[in-house]
Amino acid sequence: MARGAERPTGDAFAALPVAVDAMGGDRAPDEIVAGARRASEESGIGVLLVGLPGQMGDTAGLAELHCSEVIGMDDDPGQGVRRKKDSSLVRSAEAVRDGRALAMVSAGNTGATMASALLRMGRLPGVIRPAIATPVPNPGTGKPPTVLLDSGANAECNSQMLVQFAQMGAAFSKERYGVAEPTVALLSIGEEKSKGTPLEKETHALLADGAGGDGFTFIGNVEGRDFFTGIADVIVTDGFTGNVALKTMEGSMRFLIGALTLILGQPHVAAAAEVLVPELLPLAEALEPEGTGGAMLLGTDGVCVISHGSSSSTAIFNAITVAHDLAVAGLVEAVAASVTEVPVPD
Repeated sequence: MARGAERPTGDAFAALPVAVDAMGGDRAPDEIVAGARRASEESGIGVLLVGLPGQMGDTAGLAELHCSEVIGMDDDPGQGVRRKKDSSLVRSAEAVRDGRALAMVSAGNTGATMASALLRMGRLPGVIRPAIATPVPNPGTGKPPTVLLDSGANAECNSQMLVQFAQMGAAFSKERYGVAEPTVALLSIGEEKSKGTPLEKETHALLADGAGGDGFTFIGNVEGRDFFTGIADVIVTDGFTGNVALKTMEGSMRFLIGALTLILGQPHVAAAAEVLVPELLPLAEALEPEGTGGAMLLGTDGVCVISHGSSSSTAIFNAITVAHDLAVAGLVEAVAASVTEVPVPD
């Protein structure tokens, strides 16, 4: 239960708006507000815009929660949250805590978004550390995205944390993508259980011995080359490795799409481009991160979607939709029920 006012339940909870940090992100507030307006107009989702009064542009009558400060992209996350208590990020998290909103969305400072959610909403009982879960597409496989976590919340982890990441990731895969029996893999430098650092070896032993419970099936180690193949529904790693892997994938996809665009735009390949472009567009759309809306912070007592800093109105629209749907579906309760105490490895 949140530490603020008693949280509504049932239809009253579903009727609550999504708190949107209107000041967060490289393209705030224009793109953020545009995405919020679209969510309201096209999907009928209630939105509570949190931002500086008079600086959010044309909000089209959306509800507003005013603040006097903004945590910048370059601000230290911890200090920003502690010092700027009247910031749009902190007020967004408090809106969820106090039962004024059912979820929060921000494209602002990732660390500060996580800190705001953790410090204001609180951590779910039994959760050692919250983790950021990022959907990774599996184009051409017919499978839903693979959930990668942790993708940046915790640079240093122990094996018990990674087992809980597996539990929370599996719960998210079930709620978000309808995967009835999720498979979980451990990211390492080889498929054999003997490969990896002591962290991977300890985690592999715990998962293989069933320390994660019966909410998923552990399939062993996978490598970085296995992304985009649908090899597992959930891939678990520490936040440092996960963030490096995620940024590498983003950069590679950006390079690939840019290179293809450059090549197919040349006059001497116009005939080939006319045939290939329609075939390549679905792949480009599948690899476009804006379709997912952002990553999910799992382990806090409230739904928090962390969108990319360069999010457009489309990304924000998708983030609000996902946040609303998962909050109403009971994601927080599902994650809470999935987490168990993990034994210390021998």
